[in-house]
Amino acid sequence: MRILIASTPATGHLNPLLAIGRILMAEGHEVAGLSANWLRGRIEEIGAEFYPFPPGADFDVREVPMEASTARHLAPTPAQVRARRERIFVAPVAAQHEGLQRTLREFPAEVIIADDLFFGVLPMLLGPRALRPPVVLCGTSILHWRRPDQAPIFAGLHPATSTVQLEEYAALAEEHDRLIHRPLLQSFNRIAKELGVGPLTLPLFDSVIALADAYLQLSVPGFEYPRDIPSTVNFIGALPIVPNQAPLPGWAHELDGSRKVVLVTQGTLANHDFSLLIAPTLAALADEPDLLVVATAGGGSVEDIPGPIPGNARLASYLPFEWILPKTDLFVTNGGYGSVNQAMSYGIPLVTAGLTQDKADVNARVAWSGVGIDLATNAPSPEALRAAVRAVLEQPRYLARAAAMAAEFEAIDTQGEILRVLGQLSNLSAANGVRRRDSVVELGFFG
Repeated sequence: MRILIASTPATGHLNPLLAIGRILMAEGHEVAGLSANWLRGRIEEIGAEFYPFPPGADFDVREVPMEASTARHLAPTPAQVRARRERIFVAPVAAQHEGLQRTLREFPAEVIIADDLFFGVLPMLLGPRALRPPVVLCGTSILHWRRPDQAPIFAGLHPATSTVQLEEYAALAEEHDRLIHRPLLQSFNRIAKELGVGPLTLPLFDSVIALADAYLQLSVPGFEYPRDIPSTVNFIGALPIVPNQAPLPGWAHELDGSRKVVLVTQGTLANHDFSLLIAPTLAALADEPDLLVVATAGGGSVEDIPGPIPGNARLASYLPFEWILPKTDLFVTNGGYGSVNQAMSYGIPLVTAGLTQDKADVNARVAWSGVGIDLATNAPSPEALRAAVRAVLEQPRYLARAAAMAAEFEAIDTQGEILRVLGQLSNLSAANGVRRRDSVVELGFFG
């Protein structure tokens, strides 16, 4: 089977798709990848053929200004959120759609697999079903599906427990709809009209779940707020970590079990300012001789970490996660969805601090599920970090909840679930194939 993976130009979105691509290639499937040129090497590294975006979508997400860059302790404003989402996810839709059509002419895929915020698939999903391959979307972030308490997504709100909260959430939802979601939907629908499809009536973030032929959520039900969700949503656990992506550090032998290991990272995107989380964590735990603090710069330079480096700290630009996670007793993170789920799959409790992108909602789930403490800030103080780390390490309930979560991950056959879903869709693709190839030129879906 020929499978096309299409990704938003960000490593946090692409990496899960590449992991799925590796699984499918090992099963004998042919895989190609569509994304920005700066990600060509990562796609070709797994043995997949690379297809580049047209210029309107060919950018580096790392160069788009971060939200709340001047408000270190605050969540970004609605205007900041809308502007960033418009730039990264909505404005490139026409070019992404063009890239899909051009690629499918050269690589007639039987299934498309894209990340959950690759809105370039929506024009196809809004068009005739028989004239396109099946589309699988991957939940690389929290499940952004409507909630019965009306809480807006990405606002970091726990499920409402009172009438007062329900009223507050409804008011917030109206504000977010007015300032963020309706303007984004209007922008998308203008593009869709030019492409001859639509209009879309659902909010953008709901629509990808509602319209996809199958949706693979990269987590477990226990890390998601309970609510009615479409039957096409499949929780598939944590994807396997690609081994040997970085060499072992020279200090690897020091992780011998004599001290508890605290791993701290700001991920690969929000690592432009290590004073937000890594530096205060090093300062917080500098006088804790029973702890070994391991900081990974997510590909950045460790020389950029400000302040003195304490004697119990060990630094690396990259670390092989398949090696470090089994040795980790606590994970301090700003809340990247993928790394949080990987940590939970190993039964590691967490301390989180981050409010930008989807992090407020990821970290709220950490607290809600009981696997850790959410400090609910972009820039925690050393004092708050020290107290949270000690609480998580010393109170058994956090480790117990993390262990229960790990058991939930262990119960899911991730590879088997992926192959099951793809197998079902390949039958559908075969049934529609002749009709689709005979009709696409007439209707313009492939140019």
